[in-house]
Amino acid sequence: MFYPDTTEARFIDRPNRFIAHVAVGDTIETVHIKNTGRCKELLLPGVSAVLAKADNPNRKTKYDLIAVKKKKLGWVNIDSQAPNKVIFEWLNRQKFDHIQQEHVYGGSRIDFFMKKGKRKYLLEVKGCTLEIDGIGYFPDAPTERGVKHLRELINARNEGYWCGVAFVIQMNGVQEVRPNIETHPEFGEALDEAKKAGVKILHFPCKVGKNSLSVLTRLP
Repeated sequence: MFYPDTTEARFIDRPNRFIAHVAVGDTIETVHIKNTGRCKELLLPGVSAVLAKADNPNRKTKYDLIAVKKKKLGWVNIDSQAPNKVIFEWLNRQKFDHIQQEHVYGGSRIDFFMKKGKRKYLLEVKGCTLEIDGIGYFPDAPTERGVKHLRELINARNEGYWCGVAFVIQMNGVQEVRPNIETHPEFGEALDEAKKAGVKILHFPCKVGKNSLSVLTRLP
């Protein structure tokens, strides 16, 4: 995926989960953060940032903060909508008969439902922006919703669906994602249960530029 209208900036601070202050040249801008996770190791005063111009000209914040630069890692995409977009593009190259986004299953909305012949597939997508010593970790903040999705996938797997969790790694050079059990041990437990139930855990390394994100891996 490609962001057509971007501007480089310098990160200043984050008053709350939804907005940040950045410097664009000599101008201080209030911008929307497209990620409600902590991102505390990324959003540091003075780091280089990338802003995408918002589609709605009447919005209070005219920019979205989509990427920041991390030492030794380069650009890290923090747009929480980007993983679903790149996976949707990837799925459309896999010759499914049918692809549906935001599919209702049980008490949840699973990111993708697919069909190929008589076989039914469910795929939940998670974006990973937390890196420690070359390894990606998810989540960077407790996610009860993420645990609920894993439970739903276990149920669907028991009903005969092919089920998977796709970790989109929004950083360069990171190949693997592990559960962040220090932050949310229940997610790690649920992920282990999902693996044992036959839910596939897929890792999607990416190439990240200041205005782009693309999947590198081609999985069966």
